[in-house]
Amino acid sequence: MAAVLDARFLASATELSQLPPPAFAEIAFAGRSNVGKSSLINALAQRKKLVRISGRPGCTRGINLFRLRVRLPGEGDADAAEGELDFVDLPGYGYAQRSKAERRSWGPLIESFLSQRPGLRAVVLIVDVRRGPEDDDAQLLEYLQSIDRRAIVVATKLDKVPRSKQKLALKAISDALGGMRVHGFSATKGDGRDKLWRSLLRAAHLGT
Repeated sequence: MAAVLDARFLASATELSQLPPPAFAEIAFAGRSNVGKSSLINALAQRKKLVRISGRPGCTRGINLFRLRVRLPGEGDADAAEGELDFVDLPGYGYAQRSKAERRSWGPLIESFLSQRPGLRAVVLIVDVRRGPEDDDAQLLEYLQSIDRRAIVVATKLDKVPRSKQKLALKAISDALGGMRVHGFSATKGDGRDKLWRSLLRAAHLGT
């Protein structure tokens, strides 16, 4: 398991030009509002308040950048190495109570980051395991495939589904997305954290 040694807020931007140049591999997190994106990032970072969790969905209005220093998994303490990578919290989409102009502005911001950011290594596409992928999610996945960006699908709130039905729920999401691997995740219980970290480290070229 990757141990997070340090995690800190780095920058926020409402335009791509406001972000610092990438210094490490970047992993972006995207999903509809209220799918548990902030909770997922906090759970991965082993920090309760790295990303602010709001009671109102759709509160992330810009791109937020966080830097993590991790101890990489090894055969033993003598083999342990450290690495750094950046988590990128993208604005949630699909929240109807935001103004139309505001929702339109998020589209180009997300799209320009995904297509132009040279440090981006993968995009974590987050869906609620109880709702499965919606039209916006499918469109984003299709866009990622069209620009040859790696997508890692995560189904959050796994603890909200009875354990006996979790595998079926994850398979249904996988089938809906053309057979893609789906990581089940519970920020509350920590289920799926280690497997997801392994995928993130591989995408960032920090793990095997």
